[in-house]
Amino acid sequence: MIKKVVGASLIGTTVEWYDFFLYGSAAALVFNKLFFPTADPLTGTLLAFTTYAIGFLARPLGGLVFGHYGDRLGRKKLLVLSLLLMGGATMLMGVLPTYASVGVLAPLLLTLLRLVQGFALGGEWGGAVLIVSEHGDPKRRGFWASWPQAGAPGGNLLATGVLAVLAAVQSDEQFLAWGWRIPFLLSGLLVVIGLWIRLQVAESPVFLAAQEKAAKEPRQEKAPALELLKHNWREVLVAMGARLAENVSYYVITAFILVYVTTGLGLSKSVGLNAVLIGSAVHLVTIPVWGHLSDRFGRRSIYLVGAVGMAAWVFAFFAMLDTRNPGLIILATTVGLVLHGAMYGPQAAFFSELFGTRVRYSGASIGYQLASIAAGALAPLIATALLKAYGSSFPISIYVVAMCVLTVVAVLAARETRGADLEERDRVGV
Repeated sequence: MIKKVVGASLIGTTVEWYDFFLYGSAAALVFNKLFFPTADPLTGTLLAFTTYAIGFLARPLGGLVFGHYGDRLGRKKLLVLSLLLMGGATMLMGVLPTYASVGVLAPLLLTLLRLVQGFALGGEWGGAVLIVSEHGDPKRRGFWASWPQAGAPGGNLLATGVLAVLAAVQSDEQFLAWGWRIPFLLSGLLVVIGLWIRLQVAESPVFLAAQEKAAKEPRQEKAPALELLKHNWREVLVAMGARLAENVSYYVITAFILVYVTTGLGLSKSVGLNAVLIGSAVHLVTIPVWGHLSDRFGRRSIYLVGAVGMAAWVFAFFAMLDTRNPGLIILATTVGLVLHGAMYGPQAAFFSELFGTRVRYSGASIGYQLASIAAGALAPLIATALLKAYGSSFPISIYVVAMCVLTVVAVLAARETRGADLEERDRVGV
């Protein structure tokens, strides 16, 4: 059963992250020209990344709504709904008219669909990692729960791969005219596959046990979010702080890199796409390794390896990009993503173990998604603005280091959760 649940969660999260990351790559490469035409390329990119960031604003709302109903109705139903919302919004992006056709209505429609994407993803992550965490053996929870996390690089790999193929076989004119639409329309097929697989999965046994207990011991029900903020606000803050370095570094490495190598260094977009493509393939494989290591050495220890390592590596990352050597750019991206995996691999089990079952979906989702506004949403915007203002990568590196410091503080403030028995926690009211 656990392998079936893991497979369903991995495929579903891969599809949803494909949709979400596809927007980020398109914002860096074509949306500035098609939806925000301007004489200054960096200004157009800033506007495109602003709509990219808007999607993050909807994620906490999605986490709140999906968390509430996921804690009340179960994980499975909400996972199906999130997949349908995300896929529908992405397909509609593929048929949107551009600024040249309908003027300002084009970016408005694009922004609306981006909000739907963000709302759907806000509910997706919590449900996907929890249904695995609540099925698995406590001794191997870090390993099993890290597989849905691998859906992020899997989705990025898929999105970047499709874009890289199109960039290789099409001229820039063809890609701008119609080629960019193909990856968005492909989402429809991926959603059908993901939906079919998710419908085969059983509901979480830990959630069913908690429901049965609640039925035997009726009490006045509070909204999970209210109960969470009353009793578990410290855990929410820990989750938010732990996300900062992980989220900022990821979007600097995978999204901003496309701006830096094209606009900043004057290289072909294929150089950045290939680096992200190869780095994401290695990232996907190493995330479960880090999850396994967290089962042996603890969630906090492995997480700190990633945060401290990223603070040191970010300077080498930009120095290697500045060489304009494609091989070194690939190496810089790959090492950066491996270090990111040390934070992302244990994260699912770590956050799941912070909360009791009655508020787990809400707690993990709200902590995770609130941080995404301050971190991932702003990272490409801040990095692009710093590049525009200073013409140097050094301020961007300092920005990443500052986020790493905050994450180290948050992780050190947390208790070690490795091996926690989720049902035992519920029985003793933790």
